[in-house]
Amino acid sequence: MTVSILARDPVTGLMGGAAMTGNLCVGGWVLRGDSRTGIAATQGEKPSTIWADQAFDLLRSDQDAQHVVDQVTGLDDGRGWRQMSLVCRSGTVGVFTGAENFDWKGESICEDLIVAGNTLKGPEVVDEARDTFLRTEGLMVDRLMAALTAAERAGGDRRGNLSAALLILCDTEPPLDLRIDWDEAPLVALSRLIERARQPDYARWVAGLPVRTDPARCHE
Repeated sequence: MTVSILARDPVTGLMGGAAMTGNLCVGGWVLRGDSRTGIAATQGEKPSTIWADQAFDLLRSDQDAQHVVDQVTGLDDGRGWRQMSLVCRSGTVGVFTGAENFDWKGESICEDLIVAGNTLKGPEVVDEARDTFLRTEGLMVDRLMAALTAAERAGGDRRGNLSAALLILCDTEPPLDLRIDWDEAPLVALSRLIERARQPDYARWVAGLPVRTDPARCHE
């Protein structure tokens, strides 16, 4: 039901994720993150939001993302209907795609990058998202949006798209967690929301908020 992309900047450690689906509230169902451990996308025909919490707990002592994914999914008898991607803070990646999810289903993995999906038009959806992300320059948010746009143009969710979301995490910046829970053109709406978040007054306010490296920060 979903296509998602997770990525990590190997220089700054910043992690980001984006997703879109032909159902409601993709941000609430799919994207989870903790700047101390990693970022996850839990999706599929019967997605488990519990998986992300379990994975983040394990990542505190195990930085092998695939090992963590194997542990989490292996304990769930309903895993055949689910899909999971995980990028850990140290840069390892892991993925699982349950066999009962609807075709096309699968993933593409590169260093610091996972694109995964199910109920897609075909493998070209994840391939276009991956290639577009890798060749796009600039900020993580722009690269993720370019990847989602490419995935949509390649066919995306076979039913069309109704919701989209974006999540950016970093110890030195407040999180950016933007969601379009329902819209006939969710990527257009999400792009407008990103532009609003970039307006000077809002950006200045966000820049004065606490972050993990400065939890007492409070300035204009």
